[in-house]
Amino acid sequence: MTALAQVRRVRVLARRIDAATPPQRDRAVDALRALAIAGVIGGHWLVTALVTGSSHHGTVLHDDSPLASMPWLAPLSWIFQTLAVFFLVGGYSAARSYRGGYLAWLRKRMLRLARPIAALVAVWVPVTVCLVLAGVPAATVHTIVFLVISPLWFLGVYAVLTALTPAAMWLVRRFGAQSAAFPVAVVAAADLVRFGLHGPSWVGWVNLPAGWLVPYLLGIAWALGSLRGRRVPALMLAGGAAATAALIAWAGYPASMVGVNGAHISNLNPPTLAAVTFGIAQCGLALLLRDRLARVMRRPLAWAAIALVNLSAMTLFLWHQTAFVTVSSVGLLVGRVPGLLSAPTSGLWVAERLAWLPVFAIMLSGLWLAFRRVERG
Repeated sequence: MTALAQVRRVRVLARRIDAATPPQRDRAVDALRALAIAGVIGGHWLVTALVTGSSHHGTVLHDDSPLASMPWLAPLSWIFQTLAVFFLVGGYSAARSYRGGYLAWLRKRMLRLARPIAALVAVWVPVTVCLVLAGVPAATVHTIVFLVISPLWFLGVYAVLTALTPAAMWLVRRFGAQSAAFPVAVVAAADLVRFGLHGPSWVGWVNLPAGWLVPYLLGIAWALGSLRGRRVPALMLAGGAAATAALIAWAGYPASMVGVNGAHISNLNPPTLAAVTFGIAQCGLALLLRDRLARVMRRPLAWAAIALVNLSAMTLFLWHQTAFVTVSSVGLLVGRVPGLLSAPTSGLWVAERLAWLPVFAIMLSGLWLAFRRVERG
């Protein structure tokens, strides 16, 4: 098949997908979800490095981050840490779909999450056993398995918030978008205890549900009509950005919005007040961009790409680290491949890593083809 014929075939398929989409479908919401997933995937691939080292057990792998040796890269995390947008869209979608019948509604949504998780576990349990039986050093096995299962924490929080959707909708109906101030206050209090009063660090784990409840509530407020117009989103963007800058400049919060190896404080694990205010700014920007995204999504090719991502978004999210680990493991056969298994200590490494992103994407595409039907049931 010639290249021209392939282009025509893709365009025909895009027009079919466009024509088959229900007219009431909010394409901008799907675009935001896809962009959020792409941001998380791209961010992980850029700021995670598997580095070869030596021990008395032989060659071992450990994870490292270019943000640890090159803090000037912190602005990259402002672009790729898009979890707040995903929770915003999650709250919006949950509120739009919930019409009573709580148990049946919750079961349907939980099954959509559980199926791709089950597939990941079904593959990686035997793989892990094989690695151990093959004598792979325990440190390497721990590093690989941790990277592969790390996305599960996000889905755990998402499942909890989904189960709380009726209560969250009641809160938004009672207080509007201002209901997000309640979990913001919880996060601020927890940070005050652990940072300001030098209390126990475990207090911060209260922020795991509370911090992500903020964008989830804003998504519900959006669905229920409490965020009409551009004024409130613009205030969210400006206020959230100003608060984040102040917390970084004067309160000692890290500039990176993702965890950094060896750092005393992580803005993400668990989320801090700076991560929450940053998320509010992101949500404001997302709402401001909604109309523009809606116009772009009227183009069949653009919409087809977004629609395909949304059909199996969880599959892409859960398997992206497997794609990264697989490519890196194959690289071990060659040696310390630049940008893949070398230490991230210079700007040259960043350029080398960028060259590997298409390879990770190709591997992820193969995994997507293999497991996408599991998510759709």
